[in-house]
Amino acid sequence: METETTPNIPTESHGHGMNGTDKGRAAIKTQFLTTKEKFHELLDSGGKGPNDDKASDDAVPKETAEDSLEEPQEKKLKVDPDEQERTDKQDSKRMRGQNKSRPHMKPTSYDNRRLCPSIIQERETKCVYGDKCKFIHDVAEYMALKPADVGEHCYLYDTFGKCHYGLSCRFARAHISADLKNMANEERAKAMEGRTPVRNSLDKDLQWRLRKKVVPFTASDAYMKIIFKGGHKAGECWKKAATAENVDNCCSAVVHSQCSEGENPQTSDNQGTEVSQENLALVKTIGPLTDADVIKLRQCEKKQVDFKDKLYLAPLTTCGNLPFRRICKRFGADITCGEMAMCTNLLQGQSSEWALLKRHESEDLFGVQVEGCFPDTMTRCAELLNNKIDVDFVDINSGCPIDLVYKKGGGCGLMTRTNKFEQIIRGMNSVLDVPLTVKIRTGVQEKANIAHKLIPEMKKWGVSMITLHGRSREQRYTKSADWDYINTCSQLASPIPLFGNGDILSYYDAMKARETEVSGIMLARGALIKPWVFTEIKERRDWDISSSERLDVLRDFTHYGLEHWGSDTQGLEKTRNFLLEWLSFMCRYIPVGMLERVPQRINERPPYYMGRDYLESLMASQHVGDWIKISEMLLGPVPKNFNFLPKHKANAYK
Repeated sequence: METETTPNIPTESHGHGMNGTDKGRAAIKTQFLTTKEKFHELLDSGGKGPNDDKASDDAVPKETAEDSLEEPQEKKLKVDPDEQERTDKQDSKRMRGQNKSRPHMKPTSYDNRRLCPSIIQERETKCVYGDKCKFIHDVAEYMALKPADVGEHCYLYDTFGKCHYGLSCRFARAHISADLKNMANEERAKAMEGRTPVRNSLDKDLQWRLRKKVVPFTASDAYMKIIFKGGHKAGECWKKAATAENVDNCCSAVVHSQCSEGENPQTSDNQGTEVSQENLALVKTIGPLTDADVIKLRQCEKKQVDFKDKLYLAPLTTCGNLPFRRICKRFGADITCGEMAMCTNLLQGQSSEWALLKRHESEDLFGVQVEGCFPDTMTRCAELLNNKIDVDFVDINSGCPIDLVYKKGGGCGLMTRTNKFEQIIRGMNSVLDVPLTVKIRTGVQEKANIAHKLIPEMKKWGVSMITLHGRSREQRYTKSADWDYINTCSQLASPIPLFGNGDILSYYDAMKARETEVSGIMLARGALIKPWVFTEIKERRDWDISSSERLDVLRDFTHYGLEHWGSDTQGLEKTRNFLLEWLSFMCRYIPVGMLERVPQRINERPPYYMGRDYLESLMASQHVGDWIKISEMLLGPVPKNFNFLPKHKANAYK
């Protein structure tokens, strides 16, 4: 079995010999190259000259100690080997690969004095909290405190015929009358009536029942009884029952009948006798099928999804939000998946976690990704999702490398806990009516691949599709993905579809990946750097997209963000925050027309270069202050107390 991590990607020099660049640095045409000083001088002058007013620098203080190429290196701190035994050893190790010192500014902190919802929604009844309400009830007082409007046109009003944020909207002048009343376009509102653009929202009743722990998990409890009370023999019988796919009985009855055929009742211990007596009570009786019966669908009876030759947008933490997925769908992504959600938080009814499951109407093939490390919580979560939301598949995250998840046994930790992993997959499969997929890495350690050992087992456990990221947990993103190993694993996975993931940034990378036997391609960082990569792959061409077209893409994102998070100050600043997180990736894009060698490689960092216009140069900056300038073009000036540092600093540049 091949376990080396030799990448199966083009082996030509990454920038060697091209205009004097070093390995790992993108080769840019000589006429565009510049120095750090001249680059920042251009941006500071606004593209007009070095003596122009620098008011934008006063509004957004810059970090003078670090530049665009130094910023990514700050994330991964390394200490000298001689200092490893000092008292700060653990602190230095804990900081590796994490940006824990970054400021966390909640959007609510930018809007402390808010208008009462009863007034915003123009309710006929007064506020139930009366004088104890913490919000403002005096409209004149609120309008005096409210920040200035950002623009003349409200996207929500133009799209839906009415903006539900009323006076609090930062584009309120578009739909607020002289007497401070929220106007509506009746014709547009009627056309949008009955339409539900976003599904999978958490209703208050379900949230209350989850918090009170009164939601029944009938199928999950039946499965867990066998796993936890039946011991080893019951677990083996469950495997036989799952393989037999007998639908004439309920899942518990199947296990009982299989056990009764293969075991001698005289040799069963007391615990086994107790379990079999409990299972006897669950045997399906003669009569009509009721909701109380637990039905296990055969694999062929579940909803089928055609994954073949699809372009899959990876579930991306923070940046893979609903507005960004809408952008990628517009550019040609076939499959989208929600951000990773913790199963325990979903079971507790946390609103922030359930927000990750929301699905836009444009997402025609959509799944959700859940993370957990125990079969009981994961099975219950799967049953909850199966009954309450609309998805085409459910994905298990067994590839997350972060310490918070791994040390609890989740993410990559599941790859080394095969017994628990099997119980999770079998349990979730038993309660789901949709396909169950799994995302894994090559392994945990850098030179100890284990995916090829797990894949044949996962086929037996009943997964419908596997996604393999061609790096180990230890590698993170610092080395090239191993497509040779992905190809080997895809052969082992057949006939189960296996998607390859890693280092896809261009049409050429995608074609090289398709030379392997993978069923499809997953894109992650490549989609963040240039979401139009989906169009490039489908149309088999390089797209030399202009800076104005890229700004239009960002503008569409802000429109989708205002629709999703709100057009008031809180929603606007939340949209800005996610826009800046995305720009921390998008700034790595180098326009095709400026490259000495096409295509750009995902692990190549650009040297300082001048764009073909000022906006293109601004978009090439890796300085946070310049990203904020771009956000101000779309969302207006930042608040006085605004603070931001990107969550994902570029390990790929290391």
